[in-house]
Amino acid sequence: MKISRKKDVDLKYAGKWVFYFVLIGVMSGLGAILFHYLCGLGMHYFMDMMAGYRPQGPAGEHLLLPHTDTPLNKWVLLFLPAVGGLVSGWLVYTFAPEAEGHGTDAAIDAFHHKGGIIRARIPMIKTIASTITLTTGGSGGREGPIAQIGGGFGSFLATRFNLSERERCIMMAAGIGAGVGSIFRAPLAGVLFAAEVLYRDPEFESSVIIPAGISSVVVYCTFCLVFGWGSLFDSPAFKFQNPLQLGPYLALAVVLVLIGILYIKGLSRSQFTVNGRIIISH
Repeated sequence: MKISRKKDVDLKYAGKWVFYFVLIGVMSGLGAILFHYLCGLGMHYFMDMMAGYRPQGPAGEHLLLPHTDTPLNKWVLLFLPAVGGLVSGWLVYTFAPEAEGHGTDAAIDAFHHKGGIIRARIPMIKTIASTITLTTGGSGGREGPIAQIGGGFGSFLATRFNLSERERCIMMAAGIGAGVGSIFRAPLAGVLFAAEVLYRDPEFESSVIIPAGISSVVVYCTFCLVFGWGSLFDSPAFKFQNPLQLGPYLALAVVLVLIGILYIKGLSRSQFTVNGRIIISH
């Protein structure tokens, strides 16, 4: 009888957590769908219709609206990023200063120093501000914003369910992994990304693999049900015939590491701040 009761308790406990992680995946998937839609609409109306600029996207990403016939206007393209940056910066500075910067660093800071707490308004403000920045020609990518958006959903749910600080951090990390897995259509990459965020505690790192895995698979399915299945990037078939063929990739890796270091240092020194706060969000 005792063994049977223990099994019932264990199953109930496991079922509760599976429900939490699935819920994170669904919410992060809906957030990623909204973010992707807004980015597509912003690119159409700002870059295409106003500036006549049509950058080519990844092979697995399709247009939401057909291209316009607007000719390229270099003057609009010159001033559009500045206007977008000012609007985005005002939104962040006024409503959610925590949404400053590219997003990933804020999510990591919330995990390590704030007990996994991200205010409920952050996902929405970050979605709008990052969409404006990215679709008006601002420098940045989607991985930072979607990491903070997904982490915000995880933190919000943990707070609503009155979970402990450790459990909230796990929920937040699962949300971060889910967000990254959705926008890049790579659930395994989302899991590994979530584990990388917890680099300072190896024991804690292992405890997030399964939660992030469940959330990332659910968010991938949710996102792909709307935008289609398959990978985001396309690459030609290639087979290694000789170990020496790895040499150029090794050299490329070294070059990319050096460029990455220079880029991070340059970005941190070029951010526009007011009263010590970064107000250009990307």
